[in-house]
Order: sequence, then C-alpha cells, then structure tokens
Amino acid sequence: MGPSPTTAGGQVLSFLDPVLIAELLALGLVSGFLAGLLGIGGGMLMVPFLTLILSQRGVAGGMAVKMAIATSMATIMFTSISSVRAHHKRGAVRWDLVRGLAPGILVGGLAAGAGIFALLKGAWLALVFAVFVGFSATQMLRNKKPSPSRQMPGTAGQISAGAGIGLLSGLVGAGGGFVSVPFMTWCNVPMHNAVATSAALGFPIALANTLGYLIGGWSLAPALPGALGYLYLPALVIIASASVTMAPLGARTAHAMNVAQLKRAFAGLLFMLAAYMLYKGLVA
Repeated sequence: MGPSPTTAGGQVLSFLDPVLIAELLALGLVSGFLAGLLGIGGGMLMVPFLTLILSQRGVAGGMAVKMAIATSMATIMFTSISSVRAHHKRGAVRWDLVRGLAPGILVGGLAAGAGIFALLKGAWLALVFAVFVGFSATQMLRNKKPSPSRQMPGTAGQISAGAGIGLLSGLVGAGGGFVSVPFMTWCNVPMHNAVATSAALGFPIALANTLGYLIGGWSLAPALPGALGYLYLPALVIIASASVTMAPLGARTAHAMNVAQLKRAFAGLLFMLAAYMLYKGLVA
C-alpha cells in the first residue's frame, strides 16, 4: 500500500488536477503517434513517464512502477485498435501471423499479469524493462541480416514465441513490439509488415495482461484516488482518449519512411527509455 496521496500543501490529490490532466493528455498524444509509427503500443514511452508522474504525486517507488506498467498496458487495448485499422487499410498486417501468435500471447499474458507481476518487486520490474528494451534496441541497430532461408516457425513454434512475447510484455507494460518486431524481422518478415503485425498483436497482449493485473491487484488499497489495484483509471481514460486520435497519423508516417529510418527511430527511442528505467531500478 502506498503512502497517503497528498500534495506538499497537505491537500488530497484529485484526478481532476488540471496539471495532471495536461501531462496525461500530452503523454497520450505522443504515445499514440509512436504506437502507429513503431508498432510498440506506446508502452515504452508511457511506463517511464507515468512512473515519474505517479512518483511526484506521492506513490511509493515500487508501486509507481507497477501502476505505470499496468495502466500503460490497459491503454494499449484502445491504441492498438486505432493503429491497426490504419495499417490494415494499407494491407500491411500479416493476419496469418496474428492468428499463429495470439494463443500463446493470451497464455503468457495471463501468467504474467495474474502471477509473476504481483510477486516481483517494482525495482526488479524496472530492471527487467531496461534490460530487454536495451537488448531489443541493440539488435535493431546491429542491422544483422537474417539468413535468406530463415522463416517464421510452425504452429508450435509460433505459440511458444507468442507465450514469451505475452509474458515479457506483461512484465514491462508494453505492447510487445520490442520483442515481436525484432523477432519477425529476424524471420525475414519485412519491417513494415512486422510493425503493422505487432500493432495488431497489441490488443490480445493488452487484454490478457490487463485481466491478469485486475486479478493480481484486486485486494490492494488504492494508492491514489481513482486507482483500482494496479490500474490508475483517470490516466487510462485520458491517455487512451488522446492516443487513439494520433495512432493513425503515426501509421501513415511509418509507411512514408524508409526501413533504415524506421529502425533508427525505433532503436533510439528504446535506448533512451531503457536508460531511464535502469536508473529507476538501481535507485529503488
């Protein structure tokens, strides 16, 4: 249970605080654009900034990380729908891969949200976030060409890969693009198709993990007004409302960029956010 959510002046924080609303709106607009642009669901941006916002409002460090991860994941349910519609109109989504990966994603996501997430300390989750995001960025920048004969695995392999994607996504509060995009490009799926397919995978990832967070945090006392266990509902509503308006613009921008630009943008963003969460984890 976090400390009493009070400001320095001793007044209880209201989720109608105009400064908080402005911060969440800005975060939603930027993360929605990046969700469409990079297929990452916006979570890689939301988690560090939500952690900062919640910490500044009196939520203990470990709980702030967990609430940021859970709330970020919940917003992806809405952002992914808006983003994938734009990608689908361009014929970029590999729906066959979505069908192959989704069953494993649902299992891995539920396992992460309902079990492992509640057991791990917030500091460890921040470090897990930093390590996997930094690794993904490094792999993207290396630009190592996959073997020409390498293809996506069969049904069993895709289910296993999906379970890993769902599990890792649940632990760091991201839509899975930081794992699924490098994995698909490693298997010779073109970059634009990988980004679009990752956007489509965002919904089952977010749904499974959000259900898990609700189960795992049901008995927790609210750390802030408007919190439901690990979910911070005011942030969910404001960020989701803003992000769905920007995701289609991000998707259109992605299709106007070349592959090299897209990879550099993806990797640069991930490195910056990995560094911040590494700092948070080590301090905690």
